[in-house]
Amino acid sequence: MEMPIWFVPPRRGSEPEADVCLIAEGCYPYVSGGVSTWIDWLIRSHPDLTFSVLAILPGLPQTEPRYQRPANLKAIHHLYLDDRGKGQRRSWPAMTPQWYADTLDSILAHGDPDAFHALLGKFGPAGRRPSVSTMLDSPQAWQALSAGYARMPQTAFIAYFWAWRVLAGGLLRTLVGPLPGARLYHSVSTGYAGLVAARAAHDTGRPVMITEHGIYSNERRVEILMADWIKNSIDTGLDFSDERHDIRDFWADAFESFARIAYSAADDVIALYGDNNAFQLALGADSKKLTVVPNGVDVDRFDTLPARVSKRPTLAFIGRVTPIKDVQTFIDVAERAASKVAGLRALVIGPMDEDPDYAQSCIEAVNERGLADTVIFTGPVDVRDYMAEIDVLMLTSISEALPLVILEAGASGIPCIATDVGACKEILGCPGRPGEAAIAGIGGMVAPVGDVGSLVSAAVHMLNNPFVRQQMGAALRAKVRIQYRSDTVAAAYTKLYSKHLSQFAKSEV
Repeated sequence: MEMPIWFVPPRRGSEPEADVCLIAEGCYPYVSGGVSTWIDWLIRSHPDLTFSVLAILPGLPQTEPRYQRPANLKAIHHLYLDDRGKGQRRSWPAMTPQWYADTLDSILAHGDPDAFHALLGKFGPAGRRPSVSTMLDSPQAWQALSAGYARMPQTAFIAYFWAWRVLAGGLLRTLVGPLPGARLYHSVSTGYAGLVAARAAHDTGRPVMITEHGIYSNERRVEILMADWIKNSIDTGLDFSDERHDIRDFWADAFESFARIAYSAADDVIALYGDNNAFQLALGADSKKLTVVPNGVDVDRFDTLPARVSKRPTLAFIGRVTPIKDVQTFIDVAERAASKVAGLRALVIGPMDEDPDYAQSCIEAVNERGLADTVIFTGPVDVRDYMAEIDVLMLTSISEALPLVILEAGASGIPCIATDVGACKEILGCPGRPGEAAIAGIGGMVAPVGDVGSLVSAAVHMLNNPFVRQQMGAALRAKVRIQYRSDTVAAAYTKLYSKHLSQFAKSEV
């Protein structure tokens, strides 16, 4: 695939240093919606600053960029997690394989910042670091891998081998790949992006910020628990006293460890709502670094919507069609609600290319149940074009932070039903916890994750009661316009950026 010329970084030495380098994993500019939309908004809302983006991807991008270039975005750089060519030196660095194994264990299993810095110290200065292939494929690397496996002998070796190569390989690529020059580094998650930010702090001494839209390590743990390609070797049944670690623990602990290292390096650790600050604190973040900056929405953009076309009562899901969004549960709700809401239409609005196998399973579920006239997949669209068609928005996610789609629905006067994840309950004004049933708030209803019965009851109640919908939609709109305005959120980031960028004179650039 040929990338547009502006996505190809200029030759080394010809690009001026950006004010802010945004470090993003698996999203901007190749995935639309969610964090990608937030990045695009953040850049455009600070026209007086220059930005670059380091996009961390599994491999070469498989899609065209989904966003037009902001005028103040200097370049997109790429770090590919399958790239074995990163690094400059082929010789093994001054370390024993056992020291390497012990240090990797301290990083991957315990998130030890001292071990992280020690490894960078052994690698030497940026631009002269050992290649990824040396650290993964050499005889010394095999010795280190074998020493690491000795800590988990109960695990199948082949499973450990591939997990070690993926996790250690990702870590290595963040440490030896080219680092864009910037006065400030801003990672939009932990994970590999957080490791790059920690490496930037070590290599440059420049300030680092982290904004987590969800708690990345928690989301990865959920995905790892659900993954059918990871097979544990130990069957403990209901014996919770067995403290041996297996391969799922190895994967999950590594991402939690990456978070600990990123938090340690950051000058500011930002969450979208207060409860996530508590998670960050539990993972070792310094309480003095923690702050909350919510998502915001351009409320004026939703003041005037296109005219409604269909008269069918419409329930809608907006988001990526991925397992963590649990679109299968939305389909279950639509199937059961269809018999209780005459003429029901259920729209699945959002991109379907992030997890094609899961998206195909959702399409097949709709066809097999004869729901093709009820459940309609729109693919990626401008959500504003659909807001007038929606009576109730439903979010069935397993994990969220502060969903932008609920704010956009609120700005449009649409009430929402959401699972009790992230800040959904807070936005919708639902008191307490839902327990075993949906509870109503000022702007909608919240139900337990995966509770199809409660979600169906909430959907039927709201779709069959226009007055309730109107009241909730109006209340949510008023709340969003006061508490979640994008200009207020942009001002909060302007203040944070100014605090750090004021340390460096523009003459340095």
